Amino acid sequence: MSRFFDLNRRQFLKSSLSTTAALIVGSHFMGAAPRVQAGVLSASAADAKAANLFVALRPDGKVEITCHRSEMGQHVRTALAQIVADEMEAAWDSVVVIQAKGDPAYGDQNTDGSRSIRFNLQRLREMGASVRYMLEQAAAKHWGVDSASCNAEQGQVIHSSGKTLSFAELAEQAVAITPPAANSLTLKKRSEWRYINTGMAHVDLHDIVTGKAHYAADVRDSHTTMPEAKVAVIERPPVVGGKIKTLDDKAARKVPGVIAVITLPTPEGAPMFLPKGGVAVIAENTWAALQGRKALTVQWDDGANQAYESEQFKQDLLKTVNQPQAHVREVGDASSVLAKAKDVHKADYYMPHLTQAPMEPPCATAMYYPDRVDVWSATQNPQADMDIVAAMVGMDKSKINVNVTLLGGAFGRKSKPDFSAEAAFLSMKSGLPVRVQWTREDDIQHSYYHAVSAQHVEASLSENGDVEAYLHRTAFSPIASTFAAGAKAPMSFEMDLGFTDNPIHTPNLKLERGEAPAMTRIGWMRSVSNNFHAFAVQSFINELAHKAGQDPKDYLLKAIGPDRIIDVTTQGAEYLNYWSDKSVYPLDTARLRKAVEKVAEISGWGRKLPKGRGLGIAAHRSFLTYIATVVEVEISDKGDLKIIKSWVSIDAGTVVNTDTVINQTQGGSIYGITNAMSGGITFKDGRVQQSNFHDYQVPRITDVPLEVEVAIIESDEPPAGVGEPATPVYAPALCNAIYAACGKRIRELPVADQLKS
Repeated sequence: MSRFFDLNRRQFLKSSLSTTAALIVGSHFMGAAPRVQAGVLSASAADAKAANLFVALRPDGKVEITCHRSEMGQHVRTALAQIVADEMEAAWDSVVVIQAKGDPAYGDQNTDGSRSIRFNLQRLREMGASVRYMLEQAAAKHWGVDSASCNAEQGQVIHSSGKTLSFAELAEQAVAITPPAANSLTLKKRSEWRYINTGMAHVDLHDIVTGKAHYAADVRDSHTTMPEAKVAVIERPPVVGGKIKTLDDKAARKVPGVIAVITLPTPEGAPMFLPKGGVAVIAENTWAALQGRKALTVQWDDGANQAYESEQFKQDLLKTVNQPQAHVREVGDASSVLAKAKDVHKADYYMPHLTQAPMEPPCATAMYYPDRVDVWSATQNPQADMDIVAAMVGMDKSKINVNVTLLGGAFGRKSKPDFSAEAAFLSMKSGLPVRVQWTREDDIQHSYYHAVSAQHVEASLSENGDVEAYLHRTAFSPIASTFAAGAKAPMSFEMDLGFTDNPIHTPNLKLERGEAPAMTRIGWMRSVSNNFHAFAVQSFINELAHKAGQDPKDYLLKAIGPDRIIDVTTQGAEYLNYWSDKSVYPLDTARLRKAVEKVAEISGWGRKLPKGRGLGIAAHRSFLTYIATVVEVEISDKGDLKIIKSWVSIDAGTVVNTDTVINQTQGGSIYGITNAMSGGITFKDGRVQQSNFHDYQVPRITDVPLEVEVAIIESDEPPAGVGEPATPVYAPALCNAIYAACGKRIRELPVADQLKS
């Protein structure tokens, strides 16, 4: 980036900060909201009139819609605005999206778990409808007519006589109208939707492609009245739980531009979202901070986790899953049937640690004051930032102002705000505005990693290939270890992700889970446990298809079985169903079957392929969405792999932005390629062995197919998740395609050089 372009970005940032006024927040669902300081992404007009928690009307006719979720490329700022604008009949060119800061008034703000639309479609429709009601009532009062004769349409209210009043003319009077209770509002019929269920351009697209968009690293000043923020980089313990044994910072302090060297505390017990500890170098600029860090001499006491070795841990996990483990779900008597069966097919599957690796490494700026802390962060969960910063600086969380910037990717990493806590702590200790900048190496080596997992699956088949009995064991370090020291057993919500809800049709099924200690920080990553569970289940079904001598697509449909609703709780399982009502979001095999049939149709399943090519198929329900993927690959005589094309069918229920669904599904598929092809994260002596994209590879342009064709299955079911479901099906579909192309069965990820052996 040129220094001139950087200057323009900073200048743009300063001007946006100077015009920033307020966000609209409040504690009452439909009430007018007080104003508080906004983040750098906001440009709320000072004369905007609050209509409710999410909507304000400007005298110039602009409509401000507040987005309380974080934008990380999934177009949530566009989708949430579409919902509100549609119901209130705002003209789209009059909509201004305001980014919310962290505030409990909004309810859940954690942009994680593919929940933004699922949790907010209804409430935001009601928000929009309430403003439409207020505008129509204000117009009726102005004209002295029955409100039933007034209808809002595209930024104005039209009377049955044809006369009109614009939203700008009605703003002052409308905000004084008290809306009815949410259950008394009249919402639009689906046939009346104008913006919902259509493809609309990303509201931030122009700024992103022209370089004007602001990310956390673009926050140079903590406030226009304060000096430019100083930059901090941190030398963190290489082993989780490690502490400083000796520190020599004399050379670091002599580096030109270095201002201070500060030691951070090391958390005791569970890591939670606290910083790992270490030594921070604060400097006038990033270069000086990095040079200062290089000059540090630190000896570490690595602690108990220095014994962590990936290969040994892998063998321990495989040993665990090949022995009886704790009950999760059971129907019939799989153990007896398998013990008596003449031919039992068995397979072990393994997936290594993975990391989220967003293109923008973590970054946050903070300024500590005696009565508050102001934070600017690339966070997925600003309320978690409030909690952890408050704990770090010893202040009530109501005094923590978290402003949300755009996120340059996140995938679960940035819902863990240790980086915000680092910035706040260093600002408190130094008395300066501080921007903590993680490098790529910092992010790869000090993340919250996706758990390593081993799976053992076995089944016996009838003469016609039906599954007579099915046994599946899983073992991995639980996310609970992040919050409770010593936690070893995966929790119910982790089992729910592609394991407990296995839809396989068999009279005898047994699911078990094993324990595994956590020796590093474990966290969620895009699609979480679905990744390794779908890999095992969908790979194994493909193996059974070939064992039975049947077409993999036909056999997959047979394995799913007839159309039915499965309630796994009747089979002794605890099941949270992604924290959703099972009567509203049942496990419906008809929808999963339809996804399989649709993807087979669009991919031309069954067509004749040239030598060295193969098609693989996989299907999975995750985040309440039903999805199926077909991958076509080509394997050369030397074992070189080329992914030719991918096809995906997705049933996510009611969708808001069809373009976004396609984009997210394509992106999730490419993320799935990383899960399958990346070398993974490995440990030796408790230390991460990878450091950057040369040894933790993400797909290059030559690694991905030229096209990922997506078919959205139209549905009027309630909205489900979109950001994550395409990821877990990709690895098994890819590996099944590899087998079809060359006969090589991949049971252990990454694929790496297995095709050349």
